[in-house]
Amino acid sequence: MTALETSGAKPTATKDVPTNLPKPNRGALLLGVAAWIIGIIFVFPVLWMLLTSLHSETNAATNPPSFFAPLTLESWANFFGASSGASPWPPLINSTTASVLSTILVLILSIPAAYALSIKPVRKWTDVMFFFLSTKMLPVVAGLLPIYLIAQFAGMLDNIYTLVIIYTSMNLPIAVWMMRSFLAEVPVEVLEAAAMDGCGLIRQLRQIVIPMVLPGIAATSLICFIFSWNELLFARVLTATVAQTAPVYLTGFVTSQGLFLAKVCAAALAVSIPVLAAGFAAQDKLVQGLSMGAIK
Repeated sequence: MTALETSGAKPTATKDVPTNLPKPNRGALLLGVAAWIIGIIFVFPVLWMLLTSLHSETNAATNPPSFFAPLTLESWANFFGASSGASPWPPLINSTTASVLSTILVLILSIPAAYALSIKPVRKWTDVMFFFLSTKMLPVVAGLLPIYLIAQFAGMLDNIYTLVIIYTSMNLPIAVWMMRSFLAEVPVEVLEAAAMDGCGLIRQLRQIVIPMVLPGIAATSLICFIFSWNELLFARVLTATVAQTAPVYLTGFVTSQGLFLAKVCAAALAVSIPVLAAGFAAQDKLVQGLSMGAIK
């Protein structure tokens, strides 16, 4: 008999207690808190504009602001022409047309150019990339008068397609730079294997390259769309009433009678909704595209 049996004591079950439990990562916790703080800082102006747009002009102009003032949709109704009768839909449609068409043209031109500069590099491709970059060094206002005179001579003032051409030329250099960095991540071996199987260049672009760099295309198109949508200087000078864009329409709320804060906040939010919606719809592709090439 054992000593436990003679003593009558019951054996106690021993459990393995892990001694190497992971310690809380303070660095990750601090990064999470910092991300929340930065997110709140960026979202706070939008929430402030939303709250201001839901107040009357009297309550919106108070200093300090009146947080608990009665809410009203008067400013939003005025933006959509309840009091003045002016409709914001033509400028919004013009901005959408110019931004979408220019973005499509930029993608059509930038993807083959980036392909030639990355997968099938031409001689002195670095000089070509620097040339694209140098076109962004010219101040926009320096080319305003020549472009205005050319548009006037061609009879294309107050024409939405003039803005399409200008936005395409403005966004093409940055699009080529971005697409070249994305296409550089495509394995050349895959394209060589496709070429050995008889796959032509157009088919390679359509069935192999574009699906592999789709996140990069989404990121590039979103940035080009935002740049085109927010452009004001050329739209202000080259358009009048027919081709007036949303940013130009937004400046009309600053009149000689003063600044109507609630109405301006409502108009600014309404003009920003398409960009916010596009960013939200492509957020997963945008994150993947902006992070391509960051980790090898």
